[in-house]
Amino acid sequence: MKRQTRSRYDRPPYDRPRYPEREPKKSLFNFNYATLALFGGIFVLGVTVGIGFSSSTNLNPTSIDSRLEIDRQAPDAELCQQFGASAIVTDMKIFVTLNPFNVFVTQPQMEPGCVIRQNNWAILERQNLVTSEQVNDCKRRMNTFGYTGSLQGSPSINCIYQNDAAGNLFLNQPGTTSVPESDRF
Repeated sequence: MKRQTRSRYDRPPYDRPRYPEREPKKSLFNFNYATLALFGGIFVLGVTVGIGFSSSTNLNPTSIDSRLEIDRQAPDAELCQQFGASAIVTDMKIFVTLNPFNVFVTQPQMEPGCVIRQNNWAILERQNLVTSEQVNDCKRRMNTFGYTGSLQGSPSINCIYQNDAAGNLFLNQPGTTSVPESDRF
């Protein structure tokens, strides 16, 4: 008896190896341009609302929330940032009585000011806002100058002393490093 040979194409369908034809794969998500535009609009709206309500937005004009606001309020803001540092100036008086011993303090008045670095005092001298005698006196005591009011107007300029005796208790937390010497004026 002769054995019949079959080709692989003569086999019944359940015996044939399956070779899937090349069909385009269906994606899990069916995006079209309208869906992408909708998601893009939601994203832009979310970013805009997030920026609008971020913590750097100051909705109360009587409070100062950041160093940037102090820098903007400083007299001669650009000059102050380039040659010194902006500051909050507190003006108050202290009365001390000796018999009986008491201490009285006036209500502090806050205003924006600027502290000039020692190597930039020439700016004040060129505009005849301080004399060479005042510069020598302030330099001799290792101090620097600070002012309130615009330099083009009539500023109040004082020789001020950098006091690090109390230290900055915000910086003296466990795990933080000390203030670098480059912050000295």
